[in-house]
Amino acid sequence: MNSRRNRRLLHWTRKLGLTLSLFGPFVTAAAQFDSRPYDAADIDWETEIPRVVHPNKDWVDLYEKAWKTAADRVRTGPAGLPASPYLDENCYDDQIWIWDSCFMVLFSKYAPKAYPGKETLLNLYAPIHDASGTSLRIHLRDNPPLFAWAEYENFLFTGDTAHVRRVLLEKEYLQKHFAYFDTIPKGDVAAKISPNPIRRGVVRDAVGQLRGYTWVGGSSGMDNTVRGRDAGGYDSILWVDAIAQQALSARCISDLLNMTGQRKQAREWKKRYKELSRTVNRFYWDDRDGYYYDIAVSDGKPCRIMTPASFWVLLADIPSRKQAAAMVRSLTDPSRLGGEHPWPSLARTDPGFDAVTGEYWRGGVWLPIVYMGTKALERYGYTELADTLARRVLRQQSNAYKEVEPHTIWECYSPSSDTPSTEYGRRVRPEFCGWSALGPISLFIENVLGFRRADALSGTLYWSLDLRNGTHGIRNFKFGDIRTDILYNDKTGKLEITSDKPYRLKVNRRTLRIRPGSQVYEL
Repeated sequence: MNSRRNRRLLHWTRKLGLTLSLFGPFVTAAAQFDSRPYDAADIDWETEIPRVVHPNKDWVDLYEKAWKTAADRVRTGPAGLPASPYLDENCYDDQIWIWDSCFMVLFSKYAPKAYPGKETLLNLYAPIHDASGTSLRIHLRDNPPLFAWAEYENFLFTGDTAHVRRVLLEKEYLQKHFAYFDTIPKGDVAAKISPNPIRRGVVRDAVGQLRGYTWVGGSSGMDNTVRGRDAGGYDSILWVDAIAQQALSARCISDLLNMTGQRKQAREWKKRYKELSRTVNRFYWDDRDGYYYDIAVSDGKPCRIMTPASFWVLLADIPSRKQAAAMVRSLTDPSRLGGEHPWPSLARTDPGFDAVTGEYWRGGVWLPIVYMGTKALERYGYTELADTLARRVLRQQSNAYKEVEPHTIWECYSPSSDTPSTEYGRRVRPEFCGWSALGPISLFIENVLGFRRADALSGTLYWSLDLRNGTHGIRNFKFGDIRTDILYNDKTGKLEITSDKPYRLKVNRRTLRIRPGSQVYEL
């Protein structure tokens, strides 16, 4: 990201108390920014987080390590921020990223009182869409447009109606950002809120219909990706993830509007979603490989560089079942995106693949992509494969935590061993929680323990109970205004459940109506 190497230099510059003239006024601004850890006594994260029960002690330890590391990334900033405290991704102290912040919402929702994930998004919305100015600068305003997805998932889990009314109905931040990504001109500069110009371009056909978006590695989030290599460079291709993410946003905006009773507006956004879906299927699907690829701006031909970024198309629910099945074959093939270290950021068959460390986005395993892909598989019913691959990634994170010094959670991982990846040949960032907490927290809760989905609006929790886990479950689990403890006791073969409010627990194919108090159920 323009560039993470510079962030590393800036980090060590601060550590050593030096100033690097090559950063000019940017370093001066960073040095003056007063970002500091939130008072741990006020966070009280240990009483807020869910407590997991599982026979694998290493995974439980890593789970708690992730929460502790994330607690250290709750920051306060100078007066005037739209939201303080907020969650920091552990790059620059004076800057935040759109897609890092959106992914952090997806684990912080499990303990929202201690981890201000959704509040962090306000520090992005207000400067961009209210022209409020900010001391906490936005590194890349053309980062992946994931706000609507993050807000939808958070709302479904927390039922935070006041927040959704604010960002969807009163301020219309989600709708504005959809339009912003689609129209903000390439080269646009907003020096007061961001150090970087817009690098995303928009391509339309002769009658003005959207064909797609050009992008660059940093803005797309995949910094040093080889995408575009065979077509003349980044600006020579239309990026499949960009248009898929816009389709996902339109779908989530439509769903949120339906959930808040805005039926007419919801239908309008559903129409936009369907239009984008048709464009993706018409131009980005490659029959020969059975895969969605970037396409050349010049002639629309597929650029056959396989990355898991194409799975944004599945998350957006665009492919047919047949197309999805063809895509999934890449994940069951160890020579492409599968294997013991799945979800590499570049297929192993590609000549640019770095087989040793992954060299960042040339094969490195990134938890945001793993999480996105896992949810994409679930959407098409590939839950067993999703869980299997999630366990492999969690095992990799756990082994790296135990065996590599320092014992920490890394920015990204090698595609061939239980070690961190590299960036420009140097080891990636430690203590990255940040989005790497998605593995130890979200994948553990959802794909190992099996608490796949919680719907606060209907008061329903979906549990894929796997008896092979032995005694397992979760305590102090909160969704909406419900707090519950759920345990499968392997010795008795019974479910032990305590709750403070009634809700429905869907255990595999059985529905239990949980009452306040403590209950035991026979399976």
